[in-house]
Amino acid sequence: MSTTAVAPLPIEDAELLVAMARRAAEDAGVTVSVTVLDAGGHLLAFRRDDRAVLISGETSTRKAYTALQLNAPTADLVDAVQPGGLFHTLPTALDRPLLFIAGGVPVHRDGRLIGAIGVGGGAPEQDHAFATAAVRALA
Repeated sequence: MSTTAVAPLPIEDAELLVAMARRAAEDAGVTVSVTVLDAGGHLLAFRRDDRAVLISGETSTRKAYTALQLNAPTADLVDAVQPGGLFHTLPTALDRPLLFIAGGVPVHRDGRLIGAIGVGGGAPEQDHAFATAAVRALA
């Protein structure tokens, strides 16, 4: 067991994640919502573009929560919830709904999970690309 402490995700980094995801989306001409959660699943930062579809706020938050809870990009989990998949019943098994659509990415520091980002509003592949770009920019 490691006793090395890993610093939590600071608000400055959460805001940078939002800014970088929004910049990537803006460069692609897509309006999005971006949610950043800390390791406990608490909201650290959120932004919805004025013209983003309203549901994107909810989807970005659920994508971030799903990526955090399963410590995996939601893009990698889509097949697992299909009939016969490992997590087929998971979307309805918990009180807080998970969302298995690409766009959620966990955030790690020193090999430890410290939070997650979720992007909603574009096509799933776009949302994943925007979230991934933001996490890369933070590294």
